[in-house]
Amino acid sequence: MSAFSGKNVTFIGGGMMGTAMIGGMLKNNLLRSEQITVSDPSAERGNHLTTTYSVTHTTDNAEAVKHADVVVLAVKPQFFDAVVADIGGRVSDAEVVVSIMAGVTIATMSEKLEFMHIVRSIPNTPASIGRGISAWLGTESVSEDGLEMARLLLESLGETIQVPEERYMDMATAVSGSGPGYVFLFMEAMMDAAVHMGFSRSDAEKLVMHTVSGAAAYAMDSGQHVAVLRNQVTSPGGTTAEGLYHMEKNGLRSAVARGIWGAFQRSVAL
Repeated sequence: MSAFSGKNVTFIGGGMMGTAMIGGMLKNNLLRSEQITVSDPSAERGNHLTTTYSVTHTTDNAEAVKHADVVVLAVKPQFFDAVVADIGGRVSDAEVVVSIMAGVTIATMSEKLEFMHIVRSIPNTPASIGRGISAWLGTESVSEDGLEMARLLLESLGETIQVPEERYMDMATAVSGSGPGYVFLFMEAMMDAAVHMGFSRSDAEKLVMHTVSGAAAYAMDSGQHVAVLRNQVTSPGGTTAEGLYHMEKNGLRSAVARGIWGAFQRSVAL
């Protein structure tokens, strides 16, 4: 029996992440369309959701959570206060509130929602296509069923890591939340170098895109540490060894470490 059997799930926000979660849950037969309500102020977005997924759409947040067993906060953090004005004190009958908002702490959510059963998560951009990873944790008051439903919801976005304390959220923000940005910058630098050598922009993009995605897939499939894999492709005196030498000489490894640490400190400060 599904953890969501007989449960009603309300999404506050029908943007990329919320839509990805809805699509993943329906695709995996963990929820039926009639169990899902989405509250979003955009009529155009609502029409897309009802047409594509046959879910119920409303623009009334308070009405949306009235009979919800699970509430998913899938809005940008700057809209949280506006959402609280509508649903604060109105989610007491829910089993769990699951947040995918960056930067909004459990303490803030508990106080403003007047609710204790909260799961906080940090997904990243690839989650919008079901290829992300989310770090998450729940408060001690969340039931086993509530934790299981939260886990399944987040797994619809990709892989998950349950962390033991909320302080790990800032770490996850710096590594995986901001991580796609680091990868995109590295890819851009590779593309620019390829163009500088003489490739067309389109060929450079194709070479780099497939090199990066293929290397990541190969690393995950191999089960070996990336240092081992790097050694395997680095022949003594070869081209890879020469390229890595210059990257290390110019501080690539320390620059990445400093960048991630800076992102972590910024996340803590925010």
